Amino acid sequence: MEMDATAFEELVIDELDQLPDEMVDGLDNVVFVVEDRPEDGSLDLLGLYDGLALTERGHYGMGDLPDRIIIYREPHLAQCDDEQELRDEVHTTLVHEIAHFYGIDDDRLHEMGWA
Repeated sequence: MEMDATAFEELVIDELDQLPDEMVDGLDNVVFVVEDRPEDGSLDLLGLYDGLALTERGHYGMGDLPDRIIIYREPHLAQCDDEQELRDEVHTTLVHEIAHFYGIDDDRLHEMGWA
């Protein structure tokens, strides 16, 4: 599947807007970033939470750099055959990475069906 960076970013924003308020209202000092690929150039990683989970924070506040949730465009496109499949995969990736912000690990995400 092919999609340019601008269209993919719009799709990610649209899927982010579709998430329940309870999930996104607690996101404090988090930015969402779209990149083409992970630094290692692989197509295996769909997203990444780059930050310190709420469950691991001690003192946190003013002056701290924002956590980042990175969504990788090319790996998503490589795994999807059409736009609906892409939307579903981006949605799942967003939920997965937001869960890491809340301190939910991969094992628990597998149990919940989000990994």
